Amino acid sequence: MAAATQSEEDAPECAVRVATRSDAGTERADNEDACVAYSEGRASVLVAVADGVSGEDGGEVASRIAVDVTSSAYQESPPSWGPAKRLYRAVQRANIEIHDKALVVPELRRMATTLTAIVIDGGLLHAAHVGDSRLYLIRGDDIVQKTKDHTVAGERKRLGLAERGKGHPDRSTLTRSLGRELIAAVDRITFPLVGGDVLVVCSDGLYNVIDDHEVRDLVSGKDPEAACATLVECANARGTPDNLTAAVARVEGAPPEAPAGLRGFLARLLGG
Repeated sequence: MAAATQSEEDAPECAVRVATRSDAGTERADNEDACVAYSEGRASVLVAVADGVSGEDGGEVASRIAVDVTSSAYQESPPSWGPAKRLYRAVQRANIEIHDKALVVPELRRMATTLTAIVIDGGLLHAAHVGDSRLYLIRGDDIVQKTKDHTVAGERKRLGLAERGKGHPDRSTLTRSLGRELIAAVDRITFPLVGGDVLVVCSDGLYNVIDDHEVRDLVSGKDPEAACATLVECANARGTPDNLTAAVARVEGAPPEAPAGLRGFLARLLGG
């Protein structure tokens, strides 16, 4: 067997550090957001953030089911499926449990939630996304929103139509959510990671009062726990009227290389 190169010997072991924080915000007594983090090892983690649909009974029930079932179903699934399939199946199971509970409990018949769930494993990030919670990638000085907002405003923007003002009543109306249909329309996202990448998953109570570049600046140089605390404190200081949740994951060391064929496919897919 060939000896390891000097760079391989010196490369620090890859690890993913993660933290979450959820808060009711400044104007609401109850918190309809929910979040969870689960680790299968130093470099393999799952993070999920859900925001129950406000104005409907059971928002907090839907969001809690979403993150808890996603986490438990992922843990129970065969590792041989691979992380992307495990995550997608877990989210669909969460959707079915919310949908079925709404059918049998009249008070919860209109409950629904957003869900943005990610798995970091093997140098790749896999995401399953429904609604308007967001996933950001921070790499160096750049921050990129990797998810689409499934809202009226988001759809209009993608169609090139004029954006409605922040005060417009249907600007934040969801066009997709978890729990309303038996089979959810779930966006699936995969992209490679490098050492130093920071992932932020958050609900709209945070990003509606903190601009993207501010999110980048607020987490810069901080460990995940401090970054989450800073984001939530900043949003509350600005009087966010909504519940808010932040999850921050930092990739340390050098993630393993994705297989060459997969990396090339992803590069073409992502325009790399």
